[in-house]
Amino acid sequence: MAAGGFAGDSTFNAEAAGAMSSLMTLASAAIIIPAVYVAFDSRQNHELLDSVLILSRGTSIVLLMLYLVYLDFSLRTHSRLFEECKEENKSEEESRDHKKDAKKPVKLSMNASLLALAIVTSLIAVCSEFIVDTLDEIAQQLNINKEFISLIILPAVGNAAEYITAIGAASKNNMNFAVSVAVGSSLQISLFVTPFLVIVGWMMGQPMSLYFEPFYVVVFFLSVLVVGMLVSDGASNHLEGAMLVGL
Repeated sequence: MAAGGFAGDSTFNAEAAGAMSSLMTLASAAIIIPAVYVAFDSRQNHELLDSVLILSRGTSIVLLMLYLVYLDFSLRTHSRLFEECKEENKSEEESRDHKKDAKKPVKLSMNASLLALAIVTSLIAVCSEFIVDTLDEIAQQLNINKEFISLIILPAVGNAAEYITAIGAASKNNMNFAVSVAVGSSLQISLFVTPFLVIVGWMMGQPMSLYFEPFYVVVFFLSVLVVGMLVSDGASNHLEGAMLVGL
């Protein structure tokens, strides 16, 4: 919003953005409930942990089901809302290719695409293992809090491609695509990755839950709240972008 706002006010599909921001609000509620439950429960630690695990696992199943409904919503029943984002980005790329007199991009077959995806995913998994193994050593050498590295530095580096894509689209007044990339990636983490890890931990016998420290929960909820307020009107400007950056 900050990058696209200086060229003038931008508009985007408020219905699609509203649906995604509402799902983010629901995801934040799912994380708030375990934190509140722990804060106001006076039972012993092991009893409390068991209750939080049951609550988190049930909530994770609900979130995963909602993510499937969201996929059906965005890919089938209301795909027109999201096709607009894709069409704008496609026309932008075609215009850029036409100006540069470039060749049309080569399209991969389904099998080749799946193979490439599998190879890249495997390489990323190996790199992630190396990063996790060296996290403690890096934190000690640089005297940096390990939570700061895992919550700030790693996500910033890992999502750099998405940031560049969203900012580039916004600077070309393609806010539909920019909002879809930014909010959509957050939805994947909150509605799919986090609850999926809880379920995997359950299957492996690891006590993973949706409980986070109250400070992180409050910051997350306030961020979602502000984003929801700013995307509700389907318009953006550089002031709104500056507000989000400031938050």
